[in-house]
Amino acid sequence: MRKAFISPSKYVQGEDELLNLGFYIQSLGESALVIGNKEDIDRVQDKLDKTAEKFNVKLYRADFGGEATRDEVERLKKIAEENETDVIVGLGGGKAIDTSKVVSNGHNVIVCPTIAAQDAPTSHSAVLYTADHQFDDYAYFIKNPDVVLMDTTVIAQAPSRFLVAGMGDTLATYYEARATRRSNSNVNAGLPNGYHTGATGPAKGTIAAMTLAEKSLEIILEKGYDAKIAADNNIVTPALEDIVEANTLLSGLGFESAGLAASHAIYNGLTVLDGPGNYYHGEQVAFTTFVQLVLENAPKSEIKELLDFSISVGLPVCLADLDVEEVKYDEILEVAKKACIPEESIHSMPFEITVEAVAQVIIAADAIGRDYKEKINKLKN
Repeated sequence: MRKAFISPSKYVQGEDELLNLGFYIQSLGESALVIGNKEDIDRVQDKLDKTAEKFNVKLYRADFGGEATRDEVERLKKIAEENETDVIVGLGGGKAIDTSKVVSNGHNVIVCPTIAAQDAPTSHSAVLYTADHQFDDYAYFIKNPDVVLMDTTVIAQAPSRFLVAGMGDTLATYYEARATRRSNSNVNAGLPNGYHTGATGPAKGTIAAMTLAEKSLEIILEKGYDAKIAADNNIVTPALEDIVEANTLLSGLGFESAGLAASHAIYNGLTVLDGPGNYYHGEQVAFTTFVQLVLENAPKSEIKELLDFSISVGLPVCLADLDVEEVKYDEILEVAKKACIPEESIHSMPFEITVEAVAQVIIAADAIGRDYKEKINKLKN
């Protein structure tokens, strides 16, 4: 059996860590194109100026257009070529980071999240979208980022909703890894067929990856609420540090080397609806993780634990929480169709998947979530 485990070359996390960005750029070249939303770059411009001066590197700024599209990638590639930069720095949220990975084609790339809202920063993959915000395709690279740099001071200053969204994304990691392991399916760490000359085919997950995935869930359930309170008050605490690591490193290595399953496939399906687009990736994944547990007929204790935690930190537990007020079967069927296309990760579930079954489970999970939330609200009142 062929197994694979992959990771970034270096992961660094700490307060004011962006002040050391120049050191890591210096290890790869003399100049870098910094790609990020205007507001994100503005927020840390002082640190960028200081690190450039301290380590004698040149930083060129490229404001991100807002969506990770093929056209945006080509625009930014031209800027990098015009400035003859050695390194690409992806700064900000998930879409700016994913775009930066594609611009660099996986070479000489440093990832600097300003939020801990999802687990993609450490991965060797990126997600592309269409101009109207629908899922387009995955991109895979020869290796993971050279450096992932997490400045917890910056992350603590961001709205706590981002950190909570990251917890939602992390909630899926263990359950999807577990399903993948039960079905003996392939994982993203294996090189896709035809990826490059010499690839020996797909690979299964490792014990190491499964252990990290399980630990990520443990940390979220134990420290998540306290970390949210810290983020609400824009302070760095041990709980916040733990959640930043769980959201980014543990979950990132876990999903990529232990596998994806129904949760992220159904998330991709949700892009056909209007309402969910108003919410962050991790917020939607929190709900679709609940859907996956219902799909696999998980123990009531697991479902209750997930619902209780989600409600405690404000994550969605029903479609109404994602601005889908009226649940129409025909529309949910379209979600299920997109989630069940042949190349989707839902087929890593350890049983046969049908479009109709997935549609019905989405509706069932929505009803369970609404009912549970109503009961909780009645108890509070």
